[in-house]
Amino acid sequence: MPFYEYETSDPAKSCAHCCHGFEIFQPLSAARLDVCPQCGNPVRKIICAPAIGRSKSSLDDRAKNAGFTKLKKIGKGEYEKQY
Repeated sequence: MPFYEYETSDPAKSCAHCCHGFEIFQPLSAARLDVCPQCGNPVRKIICAPAIGRSKSSLDDRAKNAGFTKLKKIGKGEYEKQY
């Protein structure tokens, strides 16, 4: 189930819950919210970027196994070999 973000349509009438926007965990089949669950003020759905992360450790492991070298900068023109 994804998170959806909402913001108030009228900030002058908003409560502490919806004045700066809020997230709600809803199933895909649920209807979008029309009003704030706390104060009943009209809200609108915000389109936001999904949070998709990758495991950095598996990327490093795969690169190391493939024979790549990873360097870390330790100073101006100086690098340290990580693997």
